[in-house]
Amino acid sequence: MSVTTYKEAIRQAQADALKADPTVFLLGEDIAAAGGAFKVTDGLMESFGGERVMDTPISEQAIIGAAIGAAIMGSRPVAELMFADFAGVCFDQIANQLAKYRYMSGGQVSVPVTVRLANGAGQGFASQHSQPVENWFLNCPGLKIVTPGSVEDAYGLLRSAIADEDPVLFFEHKAMYNLKRVRTGELAPVPIGQAEVVREGGDVTVVATQLMRQCAERAAEQMADLGVTVEVIDPRTLVPFDYGTVAESVAKTNRLIVMQEGSAGGSWGATVVARIAGDCFESLDLAPVLISAPDTPVPYAGGLEAAWLPDVDTLCEAIKAMDRY
Repeated sequence: MSVTTYKEAIRQAQADALKADPTVFLLGEDIAAAGGAFKVTDGLMESFGGERVMDTPISEQAIIGAAIGAAIMGSRPVAELMFADFAGVCFDQIANQLAKYRYMSGGQVSVPVTVRLANGAGQGFASQHSQPVENWFLNCPGLKIVTPGSVEDAYGLLRSAIADEDPVLFFEHKAMYNLKRVRTGELAPVPIGQAEVVREGGDVTVVATQLMRQCAERAAEQMADLGVTVEVIDPRTLVPFDYGTVAESVAKTNRLIVMQEGSAGGSWGATVVARIAGDCFESLDLAPVLISAPDTPVPYAGGLEAAWLPDVDTLCEAIKAMDRY
C-alpha cells in the first residue's frame, strides 16, 4: 500500500507521459525552475531537462499560442495556466483557435493540447483567483472538459487527456491538491466521458464534481445513519458528459440533486437538470434540484468564502426535503 496525494498523482501522470512519448513537453510560468505555483511539476525539469519542461514569460496568450503551434507541428504540449481565472486573458486563443482548428482544417490537422488549470474556491485567493471557471467553456464546441474529483482520476484522466487527439481543458481543484488516498494498486488511465458511481443508493441521486463530490460523499454517510441511501455520481468529464449513467440512476431513485461549486446561470449543473428533466421526465417523482453558489464574486474573507461555497449541511437539507415526499 502507498499514500498518494491529488497533487502527486498529477505530477506522476506528467512524468509517465514524458517517459512514454518523446513528443510530450510541458510549458508554463515557473513550472521548471520553481515547480509551479503549487509545486505540481516539482522535480520534473531535473528529471527531463529544460527542453521538455519549459518556463515561459508571464503571458497566457504566449503559452496557449505556443502550445497550439507546437501541436500543429506534431508535438503534444501540456500547458499550465497558474490559475484557471487567467484563462480569461487567453480566451480568444482557447475558444477561437484551439477549439476550432481541427474543424476549420477539415480534419486535416489535429491539435492535441492539454491545458492544466488550477481551479476553484476554498483557499482564500479572493475573487480573481478563486473562480470555478469550467462553465466559461461549455459553449465552445471542440474542447473536452475534464474535472477530476479523486486521486485516481487526477492521474488517470490526465494520462488520457495527454493522449487524446483533441484539445482538453484539465481543471485541477486547488483545495484538493493535498487530498490523500491510500492505494493498493497502480494508478492507470481513466476513459474520458465515463462517469463513476462513487457510492450506490436507492433513495436519491446526487451528481457532483471535485470539491462538491467530497461534500456529497460525506453527506451520503450522514444520511445513511438516518436510513436514507444516496447514490453519488461523479461525471468526471463535463464534455463529453455521460448522461446515460445519470439517467440509469434516476430511473432507480426517481430523485435528482445536482451540486456544483459555481453559480447557476449557464452552468453544467443547470444543463444536467434541464436534460434529465426533459429526457427522464417519467422517471422523476419530484422536480430536480440544483445546489449552487450564490451569483456573486467569490469573497476573500474566510467566513464569507465558506458561506459562499455549498456544503454538506446544504446538501443534507435538500436530501431530507426530497425524502419527505
